[in-house]
Amino acid sequence: MEVTVIQFLIICPMVFLAGLVDAIAGGGGLISLPAYLIAGIPPHMALGTNKLSSLMGTSMSTMQFARKGYICLRRVIWFIVVSLIGSAIGSNLTLLVSEETIGRLMAVILPFVAFYVLKNKKIGDDSLAGTLSPRRSFQIALGSAFVVGMYDGFYGPGTGTFLILILTGAARFSMSEAAGTTKAINLASNVAAFVTFLLHGKVIWALGLTAGALSVLGNFIGSEMLIHGGQRFVRPLVLVVLAILFGKIFFG
Repeated sequence: MEVTVIQFLIICPMVFLAGLVDAIAGGGGLISLPAYLIAGIPPHMALGTNKLSSLMGTSMSTMQFARKGYICLRRVIWFIVVSLIGSAIGSNLTLLVSEETIGRLMAVILPFVAFYVLKNKKIGDDSLAGTLSPRRSFQIALGSAFVVGMYDGFYGPGTGTFLILILTGAARFSMSEAAGTTKAINLASNVAAFVTFLLHGKVIWALGLTAGALSVLGNFIGSEMLIHGGQRFVRPLVLVVLAILFGKIFFG
């Protein structure tokens, strides 16, 4: 598929912004995936190409969390395995659905995902950290890695936020541990979904790599930002992008 200069100009800055937002507060997929759709990329191609750019950006933030010691590989490796399996199932399922149906599903699902993510003004609460038995905590995290991994493969936006909420609220992880574990699980689900879409020819390489480079930059800047109140910009930006997407879907 040929991509126009205009499409590059629409998508790339939005993907950079998505990486920045995702590193600060999660929910970057609520910006990046709509950006591809707003630019006129067909739904399956949008999902596949978005996975490439997201994979690149998530790799950067995962490495940063690993360097800070927030990822316990001995335990997280199990979450990675089930996330890979779940994401592969989800991405294969979405390929069985027609482009037209996927577009309609996005128009229905996006508002609900956006509402759930945006209403959580304070993600994560350390007050319950460590109050569950290690075995039970592990079981909850393992199950969530599979289910959310499947969701990420099928659709994607909100994955990181969902994981952090489950890991801190249900599995009783500390916020730092939940953040690192989330990045590792999300990276795994991105890898599995990307490979699936790639094998079915649903990736636009030139666009995905260019947008991915900006996603890496956005994730790097976002993860290093220490500016007080930076999170307050996330919700207005996401709402603006969603409003543009809905306008395109419903009014052409």
